[in-house]
Amino acid sequence: MRILGIETSCDETGIALIEAEGGLTRPRFRVLKNFVASQIKIHQPFGGVVPNLAKREHLKNLPILTGKVLGISNFQFPISKQILNPKFKILNSIDLIGVTVGPGLEPALWTGINFAKELYQKLKIENSKLKIIGTNHLEGHLYSFLLPKKQQKTVISNFQFPISKIFPAIALIVSGGHTILLYVESFSKWTRLGETRDDAAGEAFDKVARLLKLPYPGGPEIEKLAMKGNPFTIAFPRPMLDQKNYDFSFSGLKTAVLYYLRDHASQESGVKSQDVAASFEQAVVDVLVAKTKRAAEEYGAESILLSGGVAANKHLRKALKRTAETIGTNFFVPDFKYNLDNGVMIAVAGYFSHLRKKKYKFEAQGNLEI
Repeated sequence: MRILGIETSCDETGIALIEAEGGLTRPRFRVLKNFVASQIKIHQPFGGVVPNLAKREHLKNLPILTGKVLGISNFQFPISKQILNPKFKILNSIDLIGVTVGPGLEPALWTGINFAKELYQKLKIENSKLKIIGTNHLEGHLYSFLLPKKQQKTVISNFQFPISKIFPAIALIVSGGHTILLYVESFSKWTRLGETRDDAAGEAFDKVARLLKLPYPGGPEIEKLAMKGNPFTIAFPRPMLDQKNYDFSFSGLKTAVLYYLRDHASQESGVKSQDVAASFEQAVVDVLVAKTKRAAEEYGAESILLSGGVAANKHLRKALKRTAETIGTNFFVPDFKYNLDNGVMIAVAGYFSHLRKKKYKFEAQGNLEI
């Protein structure tokens, strides 16, 4: 099955074309084309994502990236009938269009949804087998551990672990908008164990970065600065660490950083921002790892799955990998380029939704849950 994936949930426009086979028991994917347009420079002056600016940039980037993926120059939106030219054989080879319907910023989501619908309507004229499906952005992150590593240029069919060595799994999805812990029984069945009660981990990174006067996005900047600091200099709190549930809370940790900076600003020695960054990062990682470890042990997990934008944090990746080795579970994490939002993971999510016959409403759902 050949699938076009369209992602516009936040500030990255992602378009990808993949081939999928193997069903729910032995899924295999081949990445044919993958393009992502970042909006970081657009939103940087504002210290965060501005929804209407994101919408504008998606409208500009969608036809450009789609043209690159399909090999059609001067591809435009609204879509003209020029794309029905018989020379564009690739268009008739597409079996499914998968587009993110949520969660995310609704103005941004609508751009992708409307674009996908119009593209589907035009292509359907000549391609009668074509289908379209709405996908869950978080499911895209969940499945992204299946995507290729650097040494695998296109094919991931050599993902050798049988399902019995993957599931049951504990999945940690951690990003700017979400921090969720799942008990995953298969590619089609999971249970939410816990989630953040306030700020997501990525949101806390961004807010602390602003306190330290670091540019947006804050996560990579905190990580970079933390490498120069001592993570044990400041005893920041580990929120909800000792509670027996699997929920998270990071707003109090952010406030603790705020108070520390306020209370130590007048000291002669000053505040070493690298130590603040390192100590904050360590506190977040400690909580994420401890709760994931406890869940893996309690539920007898065969593996730990890590995904989402914050999964690009090297300290978190290393800490969870060490933990998995300690308790004897497998550890799977996407290659760095697939941690951030992209069309490939949406195409993969579309494939699984198609197999599961899971149909999401074809409308922007900002608070859609997994």
